[in-house]
Amino acid sequence: MAPSPLNSPPSRRTLLRALDAGAALGGLAGCGVRPAYVAPADRAAPDASATERRLTWANWPLYIDTDDADTTRRPTLEAFEKRTGISVEYIEEINDNDEFFGKISPALMNRRRTGRDLIVISDWMCARFVRLGWVQRMDRSRQPNVTRYLDPLLRSPAFDPGRAYTVPWQSGITGIAYNRRRLGREIRRVSDLWASDLKGRVTLLSGLDEAFALLMQGNGVDITRWTADDFHTVCDQVERQVRAGRIRRFTGNDYIKDLSSGDVLACQAYSGDVIQLQADDPDIRFVVPEEGAELWSESLMVPNLARHKANAERLVDHYYDPEVAARLAAWVNYVCPVPAARDVLAGSRDKETAALAEDPLIFPDAAMRRRLAIARDITSAERVEFARRWNAIAGL
Repeated sequence: MAPSPLNSPPSRRTLLRALDAGAALGGLAGCGVRPAYVAPADRAAPDASATERRLTWANWPLYIDTDDADTTRRPTLEAFEKRTGISVEYIEEINDNDEFFGKISPALMNRRRTGRDLIVISDWMCARFVRLGWVQRMDRSRQPNVTRYLDPLLRSPAFDPGRAYTVPWQSGITGIAYNRRRLGREIRRVSDLWASDLKGRVTLLSGLDEAFALLMQGNGVDITRWTADDFHTVCDQVERQVRAGRIRRFTGNDYIKDLSSGDVLACQAYSGDVIQLQADDPDIRFVVPEEGAELWSESLMVPNLARHKANAERLVDHYYDPEVAARLAAWVNYVCPVPAARDVLAGSRDKETAALAEDPLIFPDAAMRRRLAIARDITSAERVEFARRWNAIAGL
């Protein structure tokens, strides 16, 4: 595939490690180590934003628009710097949620600055930061665009009601991808993965946080309030499918290669990846099953003791301007958390850009939105047990 804005790093939604770092840190208090939890009164530092017109932002690689003629330039970010006079040190240093957690957790648990004013991580990891008290409540008086334009579907996940501490950067859907031409029929339900003509030609995601919600939805579970029994039921079912030889293997983002080559005919997949694949093979389809699919986000947060909190909050709000959000959406091709950006793209004179406004994997239509839900996150108390069971099944 030729380099294009549709290409995104394979590590953005990564597999979960066997041991929950949050649970491990939470247990250190009993070992004579300072408790990891930080009380609200200890999270803020004097804000130097008024005198120091700068901030440092850590993000994933290839997760922001760049200039076609010069990939070192980032037009939407440069527009913010020009409009506000605030310079941004943009660091593409996040390649794995757990790896980044390990990188900055020593500073956060010991009440030290991380050297970053803004970070972007997956919501299941954001939940860990919020529970540990490692991020600051955002000041919505500096974020009128967020208040006005944030997608209602994303406004109140279980781990952060009202999005007080997190703001979605981009979102996506975990659903089913399949090759319509090679399979010769449609896939509509999660249970379709276990049909006889797909035996040994199906993959599931290996990461616990990535895999479980869609499989629960196939059982009719409301994933906003799932239980331990729901989880173990899914594990029982997957174990049976493994024994029956129906699951070829468990994957990270390398399912892309399997689906493209025809080694697999159907798989758990992320909507953003499928947009990339369809550019080369229009026979590849993405489906939100009739029972529903998981809507997830990677979100912006201001870590504790950030030196330029107000500047960071202004930058977050910049990306919720529909014009800016539209330009970003046209480049990254994930689910846009700003529905108003759709009209901006629809009005483009460029036909390819305008067509993005009609892509339900960027702007889900009403029928699809009714089938999307944000899963309740796995708590620290649950994670060690659940990860142990799931990783044994997935061979991790």
